[in-house]
This record gives sequence, C-alpha cells and structure tokens, in this order.
Amino acid sequence: MRSSKKLFTISAGLVVFVVGVFFATMLPVSGTSVAAGATKNAQARQTQVAESNADPGMLEGLQQAYREVARKVLPVTVEIDVVDVVKQTVPQFRSPFDFFFGPGEGESAPREQEFKRYGLGSGVIVKRAGNKVYVLTNNHVVGEADEISVRLHDERQYTASLVGKDPKKDLALVVFETAEEVPVAQFGDSDVVQVGDIVLAVGNPMGFNSSVTSGIVSAVGRKPMPGSGVALFTDYIQTDAAINQGNSGGPLVDIHGKVIGINTWISSPSGGSVGLGFTIPINNAKKAIEDFITKGKVEYGWLGVSIVDLSQEAKKDLGIGDGGGSFVYNIYKGSPAYKAGILPGDFIVKVAGQPVEDTSHFLFVVAGLSPKRTYDFELLRSGKTEKLSVRIEERGEESEILQQAKNLWPGMFVTRITEDIAKQLGLPKKTGEIIVAGVENGTKAAVAGIRQGDIILEVNGKKVVDLRSFYEALNTAGGKTVTLRLYREGQEVTIGIGR
Repeated sequence: MRSSKKLFTISAGLVVFVVGVFFATMLPVSGTSVAAGATKNAQARQTQVAESNADPGMLEGLQQAYREVARKVLPVTVEIDVVDVVKQTVPQFRSPFDFFFGPGEGESAPREQEFKRYGLGSGVIVKRAGNKVYVLTNNHVVGEADEISVRLHDERQYTASLVGKDPKKDLALVVFETAEEVPVAQFGDSDVVQVGDIVLAVGNPMGFNSSVTSGIVSAVGRKPMPGSGVALFTDYIQTDAAINQGNSGGPLVDIHGKVIGINTWISSPSGGSVGLGFTIPINNAKKAIEDFITKGKVEYGWLGVSIVDLSQEAKKDLGIGDGGGSFVYNIYKGSPAYKAGILPGDFIVKVAGQPVEDTSHFLFVVAGLSPKRTYDFELLRSGKTEKLSVRIEERGEESEILQQAKNLWPGMFVTRITEDIAKQLGLPKKTGEIIVAGVENGTKAAVAGIRQGDIILEVNGKKVVDLRSFYEALNTAGGKTVTLRLYREGQEVTIGIGR
C-alpha cells in the first residue's frame, strides 16, 4: 500500500510537470529567449551539415560511376560450366535381397559405370581472332573437364574447348567460335595498383550469375606458403571485395572497368567470403595468354638450382650482409647455372638488373624469363660481388626435374650448429661447427653414405669452421673426388664423394 501511494505521488508530480511544460510552450512570446534561440540555431546548423554530407549530387555521381563500371565489365564476364565424366565401380544387384545381404554364389561381380560431375566457375573474354573468342579462367575451374560451355551475360551460350592450362599459375584458356559480335575486356596495369584502390569483383558466386561486389585493394604482392596447394609461380592482389565459390576465374576491375586481376582463391575457415580474396595480377597472365594461343602451354625459365632463404645468423656466417637475395645450396650438373659457373654457396642478389627480394621472388623472376635467352646475374661469393651471364632453358615437367635429382651437386644441405641443435641432438661440446641438415635421395652424397646429422670437420684436408669455409673448400677442391672428414656417433669417419 505504501509503495502504491508513493508511486501515485511521483506519477502525479510528473503529470503536473509535463502539463506545465506543454502550456509553457503554448504561451505567446514577444521576443526569442537566449535558450530557445540557441536551440534553434543548433538545429539549423545540424540541418545544414546533414544536407552538405548527404549531397544527392555527390551520391548520384558515385552511384553512376559504379553503374558505368558494371556496364563495361558484365558483358565481358562469362559463366563457365564444365562436365567431368568419371568412372566408378558400383555393385550390381539382381534382386532387392542382394542390397541387404550381398550377391549370392554365381551372381554378377561389380561393374564400372560412368557418371557426370558438374562444375561452375567464371571467366573473362580477353581476345578475339576472327571467329575465335578466347576466355581466360582458372586451371582449377576447367580441371579435367570433358565438356566445357560458356554462357554470356546476355544468355547466349556456346560450346567451348580447352586451348591450354597451367597449374603453376592456376590459369587456363578456352575458346569458342561465333560470327556474332562479342565484347572483349580491356586490360589495366596491375603493376601500378596500390593498397586502398577501389575495385569490383565480378563473377557467378554460388551460381548467381553476373554478380558484382565492391571493395578495396587490401594488399599487393601476396605470396602463398609453400605446400599450401596454391599456385606458387605468381604473386597475388588481396582484396576485401566479396569473393565466393563460383567467382574463380572472374575479373577484378578498377574504377575504369579495366581488368587488373583474375579472382583465384579465398582464405576462409567456413568456405565463404570473410574479406580475404586473392587474385592473379593481370600482368602475370598476359604472357600466359599468348603462350596458350601460340604454344598450347606456358613456357617457364629454368636455371637449375636448389635455393633457400637464410637466417640473419647464416648471412653473417657467409659474410653477405643482411640484404635481399636467394641462397644456392645445390646445382644441377649440366644445367644453365652449372654451365654459367654458378656454385653452391652463392647468394644471388640480382637477375636481369632486378633486385631479388627473397627465394619466392627469385623463383617467380626466373620462371618469367624467356628460354633460349641470356640474362645477367649478380651474386655474392665469399663476400665478393660476381657477375655472370646465364643462358636460360625451358623448365620441364616436375616429373622430369625429379628424375634429374641424381645430378644435384653436392646433393646435401648444411647448416651452422646452434645451441638448440646441439641440445636437441645431444652433441658434445667443441665437436664441430657445421652439420648436415639433409641429403637428397639418389645423389652422389647419398650414394657415398653421407647422412643427416653428420658433423663436417674437414673438406679435402681444409678445416671447416663456418658456412663460408665449407663452401670455399668445396668449390676449390680439385680432382674427381671430394673427401670429407666427419664426426658421426662418437667416431670420426672419412668419406669421398665423386664429382
């Protein structure tokens, strides 16, 4: 009862206050009070700010710009439908009971049956030659397709065929024929793309044809991690424009509607867009397009070396400073590198005048060199700068390169013994400084009996105290055999490796 009465008193007071305020606002005023004037002026200023910030003309101009880009790029973006014919072994049932209990004696064995597996992606029309129209897409879109069809934005559909594909860059080119008018995309310059640039991604995500999403360039020069399954012979433009399954092969365009990239993969724990999309820069695809048309494949340059990035400690050990480059630890005998005089222990810093950032960049640069042409290489050897001319050859298939593993010299990778390595392997103190970290199967080092974990004490009678002394001794050793004195499991062992 007391609570109710108290509540009634408060409510009554509130009503009186509200009524008083209401009548006060209704009283005639002969002049504007200071408070009322201030309120009115503040409201006017807010209205002016809102009107200036929401200028319809400015918004309409932005909207018109997006429309214009979409108008240019949608007609050159296509849907690619593929069909794989796969064979699968299936059981053959003669009666319903066979399904539950299996075939009885004398019943038919399982048989092979063909199934059609359907896939969908995107592509962009990049060239026309007579009645032939070429469409660029991803290698993983066409895969091993037995049937390929291309659907244009205006619903025209054509049967297409594969011109060429390349898993190293995840690119493929298909072609269809028509005498009808077909628009062709304009290329931009992906080398001038900068972080913050406005971009649009176009494609057929989840089967929703001709979808356009917008965003910005989040980063450039992205490199995938080795072993990630992502194509390594290119770098990538990162964007937050929404890219989903089905967008693969479609274009990423700038504010002028020019293609600056081919949408390729996303990083996502769920399989959907989380704002981490990656596209192949169009400048990395231009050579591939011409190679597909003229040769049916992409040609890559081959140097013939095994390379790795070095730690700062290893660089200091070799006396090569802390600049960019890629370290050579094995050479394929008979390769362009071998013929030009590149040696194990060399640190390559420039290729054709272009500074090398790291091993991934070096791989990308060498792959882009034209076979049967000579290029200048600059490297550091024993702390000194060397310049060599190398005639690049064409890179073969991975299976061909693996077959040449027996020609690797010296066929092993060595590293400085750190405190962590010594502790992990339980090595005694003052045993040696350089340890064999790995041996390539089938090489002369492996055949001679060099093992992982061997500590190298001498090379051809010269004491090994660091990485630099190891490679200097290895490269100056004469004769047909290089002799290594090793420490292995508490004993010293001498092994000769034939050159």
